[in-house]
Amino acid sequence: MSAPSWQGQIAEPTRLLLLRHGQTPLSVERRYSGHGDPDLTDLGRAQAAGAATRLGAAQAGSEPIDVIVSSPLARTRATAQAVAEAIGVPVVVHEGLIETDFGAWEGLTFAEAAERDPELHRRWLGDAEVAPPGGESFAQVAERLAATKADLLASYPGARVLAVSHVTPIKTLLRDALGVGPELLFRLHLDLASLSIAEYYPDGGSVVRLVNDTGHLQ
Repeated sequence: MSAPSWQGQIAEPTRLLLLRHGQTPLSVERRYSGHGDPDLTDLGRAQAAGAATRLGAAQAGSEPIDVIVSSPLARTRATAQAVAEAIGVPVVVHEGLIETDFGAWEGLTFAEAAERDPELHRRWLGDAEVAPPGGESFAQVAERLAATKADLLASYPGARVLAVSHVTPIKTLLRDALGVGPELLFRLHLDLASLSIAEYYPDGGSVVRLVNDTGHLQ
C-alpha cells in the first residue's frame, strides 16, 4: 500500500501525462487549428522526437507508461507514434481528445477571425459558452473532455496514461484537475510539445503535478 498523499489518499491514482503535439504549418503562422488535419513540420517531428527521448528514458525507470492514447488527428498521432516507438507501447486513438472545432475560423489568424466576426470574436475571447460560427464552444469542449476523462479513468484505473492531444483539451483537463473556472483557458499558456501531468484518485481527488514542461526541447 502506498504512503498517504498530502490530501490523505492511499490508493494509487491514475496519472495522465498530457503531451501537446509538435509544430505544424498552421502553428508557425499562428492560425486557428482545430479539426483541420495538417501534419507536423520538420521542427514538429524534432519536437516529437525530443518528447520520445525524454519519455523513453523515464520508461526505463520506476514509473513506466502503461498506455498511450491520442487524438485522431495526424499531428497528434505522429507525435504519439514517435513516443510509441521509443517506449514500445502501442497507440490507442481516442476521439474525445480531438481539438476544439473552430468552425468558420479554422485556418484563420486571430486578426482575420476578428475582422470576419468582430463582435462574436470579442465575446468568444471571454465567454466559454460562445462558439465560433459552425464550431464548438469551450463549454462544449469541457463536456466532451469530462466524458473522455471518465472513460480513461474507468478503462485504465491506477495506470500511467500518456494522452497526446491539443492545447484546449489539455487546458480543459488541467482546469478540471485544479477545480478552477474557465478563466484558466484564457490565461494559461501551453507550448508545442509541452508536457503536463494531472493525477486522479479513486475517491475523486485530483492534483496537478506539472504544467507546460519543455525541458526535453532544449
